[in-house]
Amino acid sequence: MNGYSRKSPSKRRYEGSKYSGTPKKKPRTSKERVPQPKNTVAMLNELRHGLVYKLESQTGPVHAPLFTISVEVDGQKYLGQGRSKKIARIEAAATALRSFIQFKDGAVLTPLKPACNLDFTSDEHLDNGTGIDIDKMSQTELILYVGSIVKKAKLKAKLCSSKNSSTDLLLENIKLSMQNSNKSPLSVDGQKKVPDKGPVMLLYELFTDVHFDCSTVDGAQNNCRFKMTVTVNNSKFDGTGPSKKLAKNAAAKAALASLCNISYSPMMHPQKNLPLPLDDKSSSMELPQIHADTIGRLVLEKFMEVIKGQESYSRRKVLAGIVMTENMNFNEAQVISVSTGTKCVSGEHMSINGSVLNDSHAEIVSRRCFMKYLYAQLELHFNPATANQSIFVRNQENAQYPYKLKTGVHFHLYINTAPCGDARIFSPHENDSSVDKHPNRKARGQLRTKIESGEGTIPVKSSDGIQTWDGVLEGHRLLTMSCSDKIARWNIVGIQGSLLSSIIEPIYLHSIVLGSLLHPEHMYRAVCGRIEKSIQGLPPPYHLNKPRLAQLTSSEPRNQAKAPNFGINWTIGDTEVEVVNSLTGKTVNNQISRITKQMFFNKYGSLVKNLPGLPERKLTTDYGQTKAKVKDYQIAKRELFAAFRREDLGNWLKKPQEQDEFALPE
Repeated sequence: MNGYSRKSPSKRRYEGSKYSGTPKKKPRTSKERVPQPKNTVAMLNELRHGLVYKLESQTGPVHAPLFTISVEVDGQKYLGQGRSKKIARIEAAATALRSFIQFKDGAVLTPLKPACNLDFTSDEHLDNGTGIDIDKMSQTELILYVGSIVKKAKLKAKLCSSKNSSTDLLLENIKLSMQNSNKSPLSVDGQKKVPDKGPVMLLYELFTDVHFDCSTVDGAQNNCRFKMTVTVNNSKFDGTGPSKKLAKNAAAKAALASLCNISYSPMMHPQKNLPLPLDDKSSSMELPQIHADTIGRLVLEKFMEVIKGQESYSRRKVLAGIVMTENMNFNEAQVISVSTGTKCVSGEHMSINGSVLNDSHAEIVSRRCFMKYLYAQLELHFNPATANQSIFVRNQENAQYPYKLKTGVHFHLYINTAPCGDARIFSPHENDSSVDKHPNRKARGQLRTKIESGEGTIPVKSSDGIQTWDGVLEGHRLLTMSCSDKIARWNIVGIQGSLLSSIIEPIYLHSIVLGSLLHPEHMYRAVCGRIEKSIQGLPPPYHLNKPRLAQLTSSEPRNQAKAPNFGINWTIGDTEVEVVNSLTGKTVNNQISRITKQMFFNKYGSLVKNLPGLPERKLTTDYGQTKAKVKDYQIAKRELFAAFRREDLGNWLKKPQEQDEFALPE
């Protein structure tokens, strides 16, 4: 019709689209993808944010003006001149950049190679003293030179702890903005501080080969526990948390601690980024994060190993353990004890022959397991053939203590949460100051007691001090000192117990690692700080021990489940765990536990009879009298109680004295 075919409209539409106004985009060539080089202004802005450029003067004729522009960096003004404001600004930035790359004595960095062939990624130019003058560099060479140095300096400041490397020397002398804006994990004095950036972001900045993977999900729907694994340069690091985000952060923290020695530990002051008070050796109170994670992992793995076959008793709220290292070699660290538990014996189950466990809190039980280990190590000296396997050696320096630990042996306590008592009396979501705004309120540092058959602690009343057997049986609550107070006691008298103090020198904890709820100021005060100014008159070698503190990167979640009435204990050398009913103080089979006073008194009697080198073989059959004869230990203990009283923190509450009035079996 009219010479047109039916397909002509569609053809016209097709042809119209062919010549539409939106042509197809051409694929970019590799040449177009090359980023444009930065000028000196952009490079300076990377180092210092918020710089202001000011026009100082304009001279010359109108058709050929000469502009002078200044920029102030760290209080120093730098000038630049040019035929346009842009050129003058670039020159001012170049002057500032040149000032950054000089040593303190004014000597410039001078490579051997000529400027045209300069290898900006090499460190060779830092090892010699002759070559190029920075002032004669072109702007392009200057930008490449400064850019490569800044990139390497930023990376090495985060990856290297050595202060002797050439780039670290450079980093001290060029005024990088990352130092002034607290982006470096090290401060000027070499003290570590918490990085401003999150662990995941920082990990991606430092490494290009980073991959996260959610490996497992444990627990019920309302109480999930995620496990994230991050792979960095073919190395894997795990992190756990109640959400994928927190688990991812924990995995990144573990990677940074291991690969870069960068710590997000709460031991760093939240405001001033300063560590806690230093110990007598002027070293930080913080245990390295990688060591803390190793201690926690070893205890958790050992618990899962020993509980096999007893899964019905794996339920727990508090888990504790003690780890031993030799010469701080954590690759060969040994788990000495593992325990769980949160309750104390009921008053009606008190024993007059030392056959029950009064305190079944996990950290207290772990320490009793540790004492069992010490007895076993001393027993190795019964036979000269096995004596060299012991951690003890004969003490040639002090005849008062026939045996002492081998040099380099350290012990580390792990608890999955802050110990009950003073170390746990704080709000984890409030930033409270170390200075109490209410000076008349003496809540900080107070001695506290555990509640019979329950959880939590209450302050000790100043009028208390003696508990009577008949009073407890009549219905008075049997009170036990809190775990925070007992750990403070261990930091004075040691963790070996009073009986062994007549044979060995006091043994102190090298570190305490928590799985959660570590508040540096409260924890330090609870375990040693509250008596450091008032303790006096300690007989050598007793002293105030200040253990290093740390928290795991994968914090344990708050467990809202009801605490079980049982606890387990295991000591290295045991074939299986022992399950103890916390309310009765005996095993679930109604047997005497292997870590009771009665058992230790029997072992002590065996040591007195058979251990070589003891000056005194006479043994008092009464348990209480035997402890009282260890004079230096008793003096140290009395001085501890007096220090608490001098600080007006309360009186140490003792158990009814009838508990210690038992004798060795015939």
